[in-house]
Amino acid sequence: MRPDFHKVDQLMGQGVAQRIFPGAVLLIACGDEVLWHEAYGMADLFSGRRVQQETVYDLASLTKPLVTAAAVMLLVQQGLLDLDRPVREHFPDFKCDGKEKITPRHLLSHTAGLPAWRPYYLRLAQVPWDHRADKLRDWVFSEPLQAAPGARAEYSDLGFMMLQWLVEKIVGDRLGRFWASSVALPLGIDSLFFLEGDDRLTPEHFAATELCPLRGRLLIGEVHDDNAYVLGGTAGHAGLFGTARAVWCLLQEFMRTEREYHHHGIFEREVLAAFFRRQFETTWALGFDTPAAQGSSAGSHFTAGSVGHLGFTGTSFWMDLKRRVIIILLTNRVHPSRYNLAIKQFRPGLHDAVMNALGGH
Repeated sequence: MRPDFHKVDQLMGQGVAQRIFPGAVLLIACGDEVLWHEAYGMADLFSGRRVQQETVYDLASLTKPLVTAAAVMLLVQQGLLDLDRPVREHFPDFKCDGKEKITPRHLLSHTAGLPAWRPYYLRLAQVPWDHRADKLRDWVFSEPLQAAPGARAEYSDLGFMMLQWLVEKIVGDRLGRFWASSVALPLGIDSLFFLEGDDRLTPEHFAATELCPLRGRLLIGEVHDDNAYVLGGTAGHAGLFGTARAVWCLLQEFMRTEREYHHHGIFEREVLAAFFRRQFETTWALGFDTPAAQGSSAGSHFTAGSVGHLGFTGTSFWMDLKRRVIIILLTNRVHPSRYNLAIKQFRPGLHDAVMNALGGH
C-alpha cells in the first residue's frame, strides 16, 4: 500500500497560500522509489509563471555538501588530501594567529574558528576581474579567528571558500569543472550545475529569487549569493543550481553507497560514512548537518545518523539513512524578499507529516 500524502499535500498548499514561499517542489523517496514529486505555486510572482516539477532552483548552501564536500571525498579516496593535516601545508601563508592548526576536518565541520560571513562583495566588485580570486583569498586568510580550531561550531561560508581553493590547488582545475567531470557526468546528472559558462537554459526554466537591491533587478537564472556572484557564479559555499530530481539522483548515490547496494563506485563506503559522522561533539558532520535533539529543521522523526542541509534561498534535503528516506524541498522563499523567514517554522512540521505518512514504509 502506498503512503497517503494527503496531509503533506495540504501543508504544501498552505505554504503557498500563507506566503511562506511563492512556489516549491517537494520530492519524497524511499529506497529506490520516488513516492511523491509535486510542484506548487509560482516560480515568478511578477509574471505569474507557475512552478513545474523540473523548475531549476538556486540551491545556495546545498553547494557545500553536494559539491564541495563530495569533491573533498574524492581527494581523500585518492590519497591526495589528509583531513587532519594542517591547511598551511597547502597554503604556507595561512599560518599565523592560531590558523596553523586548522585542518580540512575543521573547515568541513564548521569548527575552524572562522567568522560566519563577510560582505566581501562590497569591496570585491571594485577589484579588476582577474585579481578578485587572489584578493578574496588574502582577505579570508587575514580574518581573525573567532575561536580556537575545534573549540566550537560556527557555521561559516569562509571555511568552504577555503575548501574550494584547496580542491582547486590539488586538482589544478576549477571546482565546478572537477566536480562535473568526476561526479555529475559519471552519474548522468545534467540538471545539477553551476551557471558559469552555461547557456543551455533560458530564464523560464528557473525559479525567480530576490528583487535584489544591490543589483537593481529581479534575479532569475542568476546566483543569489552576492559573494558567489562577484566571483562569477561558482564558489565553494554557494552557486549550484538544479532540480529536485537531480538532487535526488546524487543523494541516492550517497544512499546506495552507504547501504552497500549496487552503485557507480564513485564514492567509497568507508570514506562516505566518515563524512556522515558528527565531529567535535557538535551536530555538524563533514559538510553535512545532522538533526539536533531540539528544534531541528528535520522535525522530530528522523533517526540517529540522518544527514541533511539547508540553503538560504529556501532549499533543503534530509536523508534518513536507516529508513532509506530522502525528503527534498526546493522553494524560492527569498522571492521577492529575503526577509521572509516563515519557512523556519514550516519545515519541521512538513518533515513530521511526511514521516508520519510513511509510517513503517
